[in-house]
Amino acid sequence: MDKIRNFCIIAHIDHGKSTLADRFLEITGTINKRDMHDQILDTMDLEQERGITIKLQPVRMNYKNYVLNLIDTPGHVDFSYEVSRSLAAVEGAILVVDASQGIEAQTLSNVYSAIEHNLEIIPVVNKIDLPHAEPDKVAKEIVDLLGCNKDDVIFTSAKTGQGVKEILDRIIEKTPSPKGVIESPLRALIFDSFYDPYKGVVAYVRIVDGSLAHNQKLYMLETKKESEALEIGYMKPKLQHEKNLLCGEIGYIVTGLKGVSEAQVGDTITLVGTKDVQALPGYKKVKPFVFAGIYTTDGDDYPLLREALGKLSLSDSSLEYVPENSSALGFGFRCGFLGLLHMEIIMERLEREFNLDLIATIPSVSYEVVKSNHEVINLHSASDMPDLSQISEIREPWVNVEIVTPSDYIGPILELSQNRRGIFKTIDYFEEKRVIVKTEMPLAQIITDFYDNLKSITSGYASMNYDFIGYRIGDLVKLDILVAGDIIDTLSLLAHRSESLRVGANILKKLKELIPRQMFKISLQASIGAKIIAREDIPAFRKDVIAKLYGGDVTRKNKLLNKQKEGKKKMKKLGRVEIPSNAFMELLKKN
Repeated sequence: MDKIRNFCIIAHIDHGKSTLADRFLEITGTINKRDMHDQILDTMDLEQERGITIKLQPVRMNYKNYVLNLIDTPGHVDFSYEVSRSLAAVEGAILVVDASQGIEAQTLSNVYSAIEHNLEIIPVVNKIDLPHAEPDKVAKEIVDLLGCNKDDVIFTSAKTGQGVKEILDRIIEKTPSPKGVIESPLRALIFDSFYDPYKGVVAYVRIVDGSLAHNQKLYMLETKKESEALEIGYMKPKLQHEKNLLCGEIGYIVTGLKGVSEAQVGDTITLVGTKDVQALPGYKKVKPFVFAGIYTTDGDDYPLLREALGKLSLSDSSLEYVPENSSALGFGFRCGFLGLLHMEIIMERLEREFNLDLIATIPSVSYEVVKSNHEVINLHSASDMPDLSQISEIREPWVNVEIVTPSDYIGPILELSQNRRGIFKTIDYFEEKRVIVKTEMPLAQIITDFYDNLKSITSGYASMNYDFIGYRIGDLVKLDILVAGDIIDTLSLLAHRSESLRVGANILKKLKELIPRQMFKISLQASIGAKIIAREDIPAFRKDVIAKLYGGDVTRKNKLLNKQKEGKKKMKKLGRVEIPSNAFMELLKKN
């Protein structure tokens, strides 16, 4: 174990994690030069196109007679639990900061997580080759944040390879070797898993205690599932079969299980029949926070959508879905996601990999409803809300928000958060002109357009990170949208009472633009219970019924107009307004 070094790379999005990992693979000779390409550890097409890491990727390298196990982690807040399990599997972390952008919100979040796990942090200032880079200024920010010396900071350019060997040498010198008891029963931490259609679930593990041999019987302590080590080995970065995995090593296990929900991230693997084994700390079941309805534009594609979601959920245990029926959009599914990026990725994968044309409803969050009999239910859709007489209180999820911004924009940021029912906490200066603004806000206010507005008012300079802190009681009401007197369940939503009028009026204005005019007047209403709080009318098409008259008494004119009026009334009673699906898509885009 003295010759093993386990470490990961942590950074804000687009600060150069994956490019640095590419240079490590080149310098250590892990991959042949002819097989090398940019972002080699980002295996999904979406990752390559967007330039972000969605799925973490481990790799084993050999350098100067040492074994270096690297985990390339995602940077986005949606995948923070995966990052925390990766940090639990290693002893060191390379903190990468862009020389042109400096410390940002997710940099801070990842640093705090690394410190919590007692990791050796190696600070790196990357992209020093850029013309507008300020390496010395960024190094000072890192020194102030970590309390280290400036000599500890390594200046590098992952693109050109400058300073990369120095990082590898520092890892060997500074990162502690793994600790563990070889003679103890097997304890292995699952820090990631994926589904292979031929092999079943493949779990990426860190052997904390003991060792594992091929074909031994496995037991998952949290999910209580039994399986067998059908194949074990290392990631180089392709899977390479071995006979044993020893204490302190990072490798993979082919379990043969049928879904990743049976081998969940954070679970502890031991051997069948082993008694009194303590589970490794930190396991929690990942809960989706953002919910949206997903429907096909063609109703006949519903079975294909069900099959596609079933296949995706085999490889993504955090995706939840239940069938749902909408009077406007037909049959679909109410899906739960970790965040908006996770939702975007799932939608794009469904459309690309399964050739589906989809509509997604406005994202909402999960609420807790306490009924009069003290029963607590989780509410993912406003249309499922119980009768008001049965409700004691409604709780909404709140988050801690950290915004890193130049100090010039403090005023607009505080105003924005106040408009979103934010509670101001502190402002911390960590550099002369850069601050961390900390507030608490309802999650529902974050997931729509808060980040876009934040970028807009700060000219793109601010960055944001948030952490869930719990549910709080709120004065929330169910807002229904009625078209020609019929409630459109897909557009129902929960809103804070103070904002319900504004939200309802905005939706009605947009609907008025999108719903085609009919031969009769259409009323659009927003209501809370039986009380109408906002209204818009779409005027009817009118036929000029008196055009054929060429004179005579006024009673002839009135007779024709009254006959038309009666016809319109009858039409209004019998007529139904079909909202075209493209109108829904436009409305959802605008929201």
